[in-house]
Amino acid sequence: MKILEALITGVAQGAMIALVALGYTMVYGVLKLINFAHSEVFMMAAYFGLFLITWLLGSSSPLVAGVAGTLMAMGAAAIVGILVERVAYRPLRGRGRGALLRITPLVTALGMSVLLQNLAQLLFTARFRPYPQLMTGTVALPGFTLSTSRVVILITTVLVMIVLELIVKRTWFGKAMRALSANEEAARLMGIRTSRVISMTFALGSSLAALGAVLYCLDQSQVYPTMGVIIGTRAFVAAVLGGIGSITGAMLGGLLIGVIGELVKLTDYSGGVDVLVFLVLIIVLLVRPAGLLGSTRAEKV
Repeated sequence: MKILEALITGVAQGAMIALVALGYTMVYGVLKLINFAHSEVFMMAAYFGLFLITWLLGSSSPLVAGVAGTLMAMGAAAIVGILVERVAYRPLRGRGRGALLRITPLVTALGMSVLLQNLAQLLFTARFRPYPQLMTGTVALPGFTLSTSRVVILITTVLVMIVLELIVKRTWFGKAMRALSANEEAARLMGIRTSRVISMTFALGSSLAALGAVLYCLDQSQVYPTMGVIIGTRAFVAAVLGGIGSITGAMLGGLLIGVIGELVKLTDYSGGVDVLVFLVLIIVLLVRPAGLLGSTRAEKV
């Protein structure tokens, strides 16, 4: 039963990681850019959720405060994501040649990550802040119990991923995003407003990171300025493991990392979760450089 409990807990953990990994993979799919500032958007969204849920009196009306606070935090994170894209990345788009064209936005992403982290320390101080306890109950399953928060996490993540898949495959925005990923110049010639699509992609990815941040903090964590480093690193690994640029791959990578982490905790090497995660990543990339669900394609030069 311990293994079954660890598997279910790992799926819940992986679901939160997958929500953050989706932001990495969506931006990379459109711009071929690793947005390292995404982990700090996750952290800022956790603060937004904390303040909004507290302001909405989460202790007296947990359902209303939890839902409304999460939705408002997602909206605020979407605005932050759009601002990051417009301030840090849009001015650099198309500048430079060859390696410089790819390195400059990468360095800018690292700089934006450090900026947001230090801004959070300046605005919110470095102390740890606990989230209100909105979901304290448990759900009885054969042989063990599961916290209500993790049941909510699983249900919410499944619904969000279904909706996201429908958005990408069935809507105009999804078609435009896929066209932009295939060929930005051709998409522009077909009348697609590429700048708007890119901003919407950043907004959607940031809002998903906010959802993951609030669920993560409600379940098990306090908020602090450097919290994005650990989760952001695992989410990035999940995106690469599943196949960077693949939405389904990001989901699979997140679930695998969550399950692996919980299974390792059952052994005598519970402190080496990240070591094993990176070891799995190295092995997968040696066998399949594009990731589990990624695909390689030749580019004309």
